[in-house]
Amino acid sequence: MTDALQDRNAQQRALWISTIAFTLCFAVWTIFAIIGIQIKKNLGLSETQFGLLVGTPILTGSLIRLALGVWTDQYGGRRVFTFVMLAAALATYLLTYAETYPQFLLAALGVGIAGGSFAVGVAYVSRWYEAGKQGTALGIFGAGNVGAAVTKFCAPFVMIAMGWKGVADVWAVALAAMAVIFWFTTKEDPVVAERRRAGVKPPSAWLEMAPLKNIQVWRFSLYYFFVFGGFVALALWLPQYLMNVYHVDLETAGMTAAMFSLPASLFRAYGGHLSDRYGARTVMYWTFLVAVLCTFILSYPPADYVVRTAHGATAFHIEMGLPGFIVTIFVLGFFMALGKAAVFKHIPVYYPKNVGAVGGLVGMIGGLGGFVLPIAFGALFDLTGLWTSCFMLLFLIVAGALAWMHFSIRQMEQGAIALEALPQLPEMQEIHTPAHVGALSGAVLQDWRPEDKTFWEKTGRAIARRNLWLSIPSLFLSFAVWQVWSVVVAKLPLVGFKYSTDQLFWLAALPGLTGATLRIFYSFMVPIFGGRLWTTLATWSLLIPAVGIGYAVQNPDTPYVVLLILALLCGFGGGNFASSMANISFFFPKAEKGNALALNAGLGNLGVSAVQFLVPLVIASGVFGWLGGAPETAGEGAKATTLWLQNAGFIWVPFIAISAFAAWFGMNDIASAKASFAEQAVIFSRRHNWIMCLLYTGTFGSFIGYSAGFPLLSKILFPQVDALQFAFLGPLVGALARSGTGWIADRWGGGRVTLGVFVGMMLGVLGVIYFIAIKDQPGAFWGFFGCFLFLFLMTGIGNASTFQMIPAIMRKEIARLEPQMDAAARTRQAEKESAAITGFTSAIAAYGAFFIPKSYGTSIGLTGGASGALWAFFAFYVICVVVTWAVYTRKGGLLHDVERAVATPSLAN
Repeated sequence: MTDALQDRNAQQRALWISTIAFTLCFAVWTIFAIIGIQIKKNLGLSETQFGLLVGTPILTGSLIRLALGVWTDQYGGRRVFTFVMLAAALATYLLTYAETYPQFLLAALGVGIAGGSFAVGVAYVSRWYEAGKQGTALGIFGAGNVGAAVTKFCAPFVMIAMGWKGVADVWAVALAAMAVIFWFTTKEDPVVAERRRAGVKPPSAWLEMAPLKNIQVWRFSLYYFFVFGGFVALALWLPQYLMNVYHVDLETAGMTAAMFSLPASLFRAYGGHLSDRYGARTVMYWTFLVAVLCTFILSYPPADYVVRTAHGATAFHIEMGLPGFIVTIFVLGFFMALGKAAVFKHIPVYYPKNVGAVGGLVGMIGGLGGFVLPIAFGALFDLTGLWTSCFMLLFLIVAGALAWMHFSIRQMEQGAIALEALPQLPEMQEIHTPAHVGALSGAVLQDWRPEDKTFWEKTGRAIARRNLWLSIPSLFLSFAVWQVWSVVVAKLPLVGFKYSTDQLFWLAALPGLTGATLRIFYSFMVPIFGGRLWTTLATWSLLIPAVGIGYAVQNPDTPYVVLLILALLCGFGGGNFASSMANISFFFPKAEKGNALALNAGLGNLGVSAVQFLVPLVIASGVFGWLGGAPETAGEGAKATTLWLQNAGFIWVPFIAISAFAAWFGMNDIASAKASFAEQAVIFSRRHNWIMCLLYTGTFGSFIGYSAGFPLLSKILFPQVDALQFAFLGPLVGALARSGTGWIADRWGGGRVTLGVFVGMMLGVLGVIYFIAIKDQPGAFWGFFGCFLFLFLMTGIGNASTFQMIPAIMRKEIARLEPQMDAAARTRQAEKESAAITGFTSAIAAYGAFFIPKSYGTSIGLTGGASGALWAFFAFYVICVVVTWAVYTRKGGLLHDVERAVATPSLAN
């Protein structure tokens, strides 16, 4: 492994492990937002006393940030971060021994140590990145604020099961374990490592704090007082606000408050990206403008008005309902996240040698906002009796910050010759130099040369990986929505829907029909519209079936045609695969393309397993409270259960929104990937396009078809077994096999691996047929299930190997068909055609999601059993074996020499 690759791995590891560690620290830091409500009841605390309790950890975590930041500059983030986590874990564990209010306050001071981790992480992470990438890196790290949402999502359920002490114990153990993981998986940052190697002593604490004398730093801190302090204060205050204003239970309050905490945390990463790309000043303007509007709306208390008109008095009532509150608080949280990232974009640029000290001070002031504001909220309520008074205070703070920032910029502009040279925040004018101008402006992707090693190592790989890791969640959700009916149809009869077996199989099969058809069109969309726009639109489209299913399944009288339409609309998820794979194929060089496509497809395929694992869990509990609607009573024999079947659709809604925003703000378009439909339509004249459609139908068509049909088929053949609890394992095995076995095709050749896969699938189908024949014997289900797991394993390996074949085939074919092209032109043409064929073959193969479940239903209807359909699948795999051997792998086949030339050197090693 080269030194450069080792450095990149250490850099990525430092960022992601630090982010996870900060997430857990933040979850511990805000633990009183949930357990404090029970403690308040137990001790009979007033609102002011409660505000002091939840704010005390914030006080500690804020005040120690300056000291921890300085220590990080001196001794290194790896040591200090580990110490902070262990100390906070111990304090959280000792919290369970507190009994009186003073003891709880003392324990809360110790829990607050977790909040100091932010200053440590900022200094540690920033030193791994150059100036042009620090905004994004620190934005990703700062997204660890999502720990507040983790506490709100999870703590209520843990508290119900184990009590508030159980929450403290679990959180303490998790944080201690993370400290150990952090110590053994990270390295010292490059600055500290070099200083130790050279034997240079760290600067004194007084020298580290020298920049703090600049008034600009203190003004800078006040911006953070609102965007971060206000976030923390609301994260702590909202659960009890919701319970008192909207009279919801604790679980619903926690889930609703998370609608603020989630965007206010996760989108910090994209705030860093926007600050890198468009400038932090622009981001700050939008943050303050939108925050002024949102806090003004939220400030308005319930009011009754009487207007005297010529026709008499007219009375009306003004009050914000819960849905409007959720939307407004979501928007406020989103822009707070952008503002947090924009503020911290400047610190490593202007103070590269004092990130710990300056970041510590800024974080301290912001954290103090999280301490002072909850107390102020409680005091204002006690004084005025208005719950909305907390938003009135926030409105005054942000309005003052916006006015101060704007007038400062206007004053600067009057003396500035070139406005583009202005610093991103006016407070930095005195220390702003030409070197800072480019560092704070965003870099736009201008060209793309992944085969150029220098370009790839310096610029390309990081961009390609970012697009890949943003594409995967979108594709994951697409598969989840596409296959949600595979689980829902098995539960419909339990909640009162009276449908025949054939009608249920139609519902399971129809998403495959539309998904496959849409893939044909989606295959060509990325070169026409661009990957960023199309991925965003395709992800937003998933909301239509997700929300529709959530409402439709609540009423057994819903017409069957409505459910058919919703099943068809779930095909939006199936279509996304074609465009996603085509888009990612443009980003990577041929040496890494197979692995990138395997990761995108394999981890995306996990959505099928996730839906079959998660949906049975979420429909068994009211995770959305009264917002999700009333449950249905389901009878299974003498046993009655309560089901929230609507959660099968609703559970994906927040994640779809997050993923769509992430795609829009984080992904890129590639100019050289643009092509019209006419340019791409040449693939219809390529015979290998049609051959690969056949082979990929055998692998992916089987994977998605078996995924869609297995739950219902198992329930029909083995009614005595609750097969739904195991159904997710098949798609899980297939998805992991696809993402983890791409190297096998790279090592031995896609053609040879595909040939072996089809032979294995023939054996797997014979096994399934055998166990169906003896299905009444003991253990028959487990044999049936084991054979299906083997089939899923084979499909996963085959999915990766067939896609590895396509670029190899087209590189050889374009050289033969277009000899007049130069090498660069042939490469571009092969890339474009490979991308189009990849998408088109996935479209044809996706019809397996329709034909396999429908074949089961037809076979059962005609013969009384499913064996007839399975014998047809066996015959199809025989055809695939013959075609793969005859066209590609035999001596003289298209890939025979290519694959052996690749494999031979490896055998020699």
